[in-house]
Amino acid sequence: MSDSGRRKPPLVADRRNGTSSGKGKSAGSKRTGNGGGGRSGPPKSTRGKAKPTKGAARRSGTPRKRRGPIGLLAALVAWIVRLIWGVTWRLTLVTVLIIGLSVAYVANSMPPLEDQLDGRARGSVTMLDNEGKTFAWRGDQFGGVVTADTVSPYLKHAIIATEDKRFYRHFGVSPRGIASAVSINLSEGRGPLSGHGGSTITQQTAKLLCLGDPYDPAVWPSEAAYEADCRASTIWRKIREAVYAMGLEAKYSKDEVLTIYMNRAFLGAGSRGFEAASQRYFGKSAANVTPAEAAMLAGLLVAPTRYAPTANLARSQNRASVIVRLMRDQGYLTEAEARNALANPAQLSEAAEAESGGYFADWVMASGPEFLTRKTTEDVVIRTTLDQRIQRAAEAGLAEIFATKVKEGSEAQAAVVVMSADGAVRGMVGGRRTKVSGAFNRATQALRQTGSAFKPFVYATALELGYHWDDTVQDEPLTINIPGSGPWSPENYDRRYRGTVTLAQALQHSLNIPAVKVADSVGLDLVRKIAGDFGIESDLAQGPALALGASESTLVEMTGAFAGILNGGSSVTPYGLVELKLQGQSEALMQAEGGIGERVIREAAAQELIWMMHNVVTSGTGGRAALPGRDVAGKTGTTSAARDAWFIGFSADYVAGVWMGYDDNTPLTGVTGGGLPAEIWHEVMVRVHDGLPVNPLPMARPERRVPEPDVAQTNPAPRAAPQPRSQPQRQDPIERLIRNLFGIRN
Repeated sequence: MSDSGRRKPPLVADRRNGTSSGKGKSAGSKRTGNGGGGRSGPPKSTRGKAKPTKGAARRSGTPRKRRGPIGLLAALVAWIVRLIWGVTWRLTLVTVLIIGLSVAYVANSMPPLEDQLDGRARGSVTMLDNEGKTFAWRGDQFGGVVTADTVSPYLKHAIIATEDKRFYRHFGVSPRGIASAVSINLSEGRGPLSGHGGSTITQQTAKLLCLGDPYDPAVWPSEAAYEADCRASTIWRKIREAVYAMGLEAKYSKDEVLTIYMNRAFLGAGSRGFEAASQRYFGKSAANVTPAEAAMLAGLLVAPTRYAPTANLARSQNRASVIVRLMRDQGYLTEAEARNALANPAQLSEAAEAESGGYFADWVMASGPEFLTRKTTEDVVIRTTLDQRIQRAAEAGLAEIFATKVKEGSEAQAAVVVMSADGAVRGMVGGRRTKVSGAFNRATQALRQTGSAFKPFVYATALELGYHWDDTVQDEPLTINIPGSGPWSPENYDRRYRGTVTLAQALQHSLNIPAVKVADSVGLDLVRKIAGDFGIESDLAQGPALALGASESTLVEMTGAFAGILNGGSSVTPYGLVELKLQGQSEALMQAEGGIGERVIREAAAQELIWMMHNVVTSGTGGRAALPGRDVAGKTGTTSAARDAWFIGFSADYVAGVWMGYDDNTPLTGVTGGGLPAEIWHEVMVRVHDGLPVNPLPMARPERRVPEPDVAQTNPAPRAAPQPRSQPQRQDPIERLIRNLFGIRN
């Protein structure tokens, strides 16, 4: 037959019969040597027969087992497992594809490495003193780009040991680290995402980059709100952060990711990046830090404000010791290097440790244009007038008096300003706490009544109009009827009267009634004009109380006005900014706008006034301010109820002003301008002049001796009111002033 050569499968019955003998294989399965080619097959007698049905097979063979409840349950479980597995691997595949596409998209959208290194929304301001040395920093400091290859190896290893010891072995996210952090958080009773984050350096870098969303002032109310959102720890944010971290790893190499991190990290005291922090704290490049310094810098990452060495050096050193041990345990430091780092912890640079001139730096920031200081987007360098030696003298002198002469626990405040005769401020202390930034500055912001410290401008007006130091005035009871206010009866501080006194004696003993009479004689309008021209720009009182310092002014303003007297009678604008440049540029964008201005009174009048003020220190109310072996001049000031006490004076080299009082206007107890303020002035100026040559005051010494008043006489015989030699009161005072200024004689 034509199909006799085709092989057919054996029937079920045949297989069953072939194995029923129990001999293993049927005889039909054995190879034979016939002409069939060695193929085995069913006997020819069975070919062509129909295959038995399943029912017949069951009847003729072994019966099939029935499924019971356990079998059904097992089948159900198996089906569920197969279903879950089928869904799971499909979802996993989809998730992996989505993550992969997301990572690829994120990586592809990232900018070049150079654009990721400095993401500050605002720039920095670096301030230099009069010798070109850095003394203060403001804004967000960025010391320059560093890379994982250019920083000190100690610093690189300290960062890895502290933040992510498996940094070079993960793909941007560490599941083991996250699981460990979640476990710790839960065991400590916090939420899974609260506390320990388990973030890798790459994830922290993603957070520093705010997942690629730049700061937009039009969207965010403030930079602080933007940064708070970047640090949010929601589930969705963590997922995005993980994807972005993997994108970073796909886009950049490990060292490039570390480079971004080292340039972006905030490290306290306004420092952005490790180069800025190294310069800020140690005065050196991040390429040159020691193991101890590297450990201190790396220790800032966990809490930069808390561990900043300028805030608490001991705390920062303790944190650094933990990092040193980590570096040793992970093989980054030898035992000898670790012992040396622990025995010699990092120290602040001289400038960082001093942290001097904070009030001065704030004042300079406020005096410059906002777009180049408080809100600059550029890196700016400002050269200033500050003399750090004088600044330290001011701080030390103030501290000395409060430590030795002021009751412990007192909340009284004080301020000090030291400047040159041209208005260049050399030192400034705005309160008892000197290591501050952004604090209330009592030297520049506090408007306080000046008291008798204003009287030199009354006598300056008189001298300019032709009066002289030995013209006389009657010190006697006085009542003035002030329209709208009624009678006003000023009194001397000691409520005593000295009869006829010279102008020099009236200033020397700070007598109130002579000052009121002289001001009325020369004209209150002219007194206001002279004081204003000297730089006292605050609103000046309109009534006769003007002569007694009823007006308010700031310490820096008053000190600048006294500088005008020292320089020979020309106005002065106090200034601290000498030159402002963009970092890296040689051309200045702006230069000093202060200094000496228009002449206010004649030089001869100024020299005579200086001599009168010299008497205040040698034999008047300012005796405690005297400097051994050096001529000085000044004026005390105490307001009603002793709410403010002043001493402002000068040597031939420097002008200094001191104010003392309470912020809430509580009266001082037992303090006058000739007391603690004069003593503070003395302590400051002794230190300021240490090592300087003695120079004479530019004053006109009278030929004849000034007679001392009889201080015991309470009711001397009445004498004539002051009459200037040339009778200047008969001439219009403003016309007289103009004639004197231009040298016009009658």
